[in-house]
Amino acid sequence: MPDRRRALYVTDLAYPARGRRYCDEDIFLTSRLRDDFDVALCHPLDAAALMDAFDVVVVRNSGPVLHYQREYDAFRERAKAGGTRVYNPLTGRGDMAGKQYLLNLTTAGHPVIPTVDRPEDLHLLPETGQYAVKPKVGADSIGLAFVPREQLDGLAYGDILVQPRIDFRYEVSFYYVDDAFQYALHAPDPERRWVLESYEPTDADLAFARRFIDWNTLDHGIQRVDACRTREGALLLVELEDLNPYLSLDLVPDRTRDSFVASMTESVHRFLDAQPRG
Repeated sequence: MPDRRRALYVTDLAYPARGRRYCDEDIFLTSRLRDDFDVALCHPLDAAALMDAFDVVVVRNSGPVLHYQREYDAFRERAKAGGTRVYNPLTGRGDMAGKQYLLNLTTAGHPVIPTVDRPEDLHLLPETGQYAVKPKVGADSIGLAFVPREQLDGLAYGDILVQPRIDFRYEVSFYYVDDAFQYALHAPDPERRWVLESYEPTDADLAFARRFIDWNTLDHGIQRVDACRTREGALLLVELEDLNPYLSLDLVPDRTRDSFVASMTESVHRFLDAQPRG
């Protein structure tokens, strides 16, 4: 029997996420991944020191990297230099690389909440009662503020993004492994982001989500496309999560959860088969 592959599973089990429990999801996922891999769990601050002993580093619910940005940057550099196989691969163009993609998608005309980062571009945003101001390196709504139009000119630009505050009907998330759709969940109440229910997407919904999966060009990995449904019925991208998206697996049926685990397991194997060890 060939040697089993070794996976270092990176998670912050104690991270106090609002409205969800990271630890439960990662305990479940690692219990299932052990069917195919020899698995060890570690905190993100320990990953760089431990990763050389493993065939793959699986980054999951590791928390916002802005809390340990210097260490995360060092982990990325060491992994790239040593040819360490990190899943998701470190080539993502979404949140993994910061919020610049929201500006790029806006400029390219994609269906995304309009986003600018310079005062001279404020005229490109639609007129609305309030505007969302968020740091470019933000996560989990850290640093998010809402301001009226008359305060926009006085903001300290450079490290912030400005968007119109959208009066949306609900938020919806589409979950993918590689380029394959897995399931969707939505939050019917805009004030309760993490009170999620099953959502049956239309063909148009899936076409919307797929354009961002295709744009990201991430051959392997787990991605979550977060969108909001406007009052007019359109979908607009809120975030493209490709670093460590929470999956809300406790809210999907057993069959869907089993299918996701199988898809993820196969994806990690394909990733290892496609990437020679450095």
